[in-house]
Amino acid sequence: WLYTGDLAKMDEDGFFFIVDRKKEMIIAGGFNIYPREIEEVLYEHPKVKEAACFGVPDPYRGQTVKVAIVLKEGESATEDEIIEFCRPRLARYKIPKLVEFTDALPKSLIGKVLRRVLVEEEEKKAKAGETQKQQAQK
Repeated sequence: WLYTGDLAKMDEDGFFFIVDRKKEMIIAGGFNIYPREIEEVLYEHPKVKEAACFGVPDPYRGQTVKVAIVLKEGESATEDEIIEFCRPRLARYKIPKLVEFTDALPKSLIGKVLRRVLVEEEEKKAKAGETQKQQAQK
């Protein structure tokens, strides 16, 4: 066997379809969330050019869903607009809790979005926030 880290589903005809990568799965409140499923919904939004979904630490749920979005040129949107768009299309636990708009997503040389870079950036922000809290308490 070759273990690739891919997660797949089998349909009623016995065909397998890649769902996502195991290491990119978000576990929020005990639910397994596949980033690709959320991204596919976001790509249906008429203002969204690119989207990346990833998990960020959450003290209550373990992780929570965050999305980074690049809007189409000349478009504008709000965090609430994106969340409301997702509400009827996703299960409640899959709806993004955090939305960040950006000019570009980090990508590999072949154009694949690097979610791990987004996660690392989020970790840096969290550490910087903790440092600021500690300095404010002194």
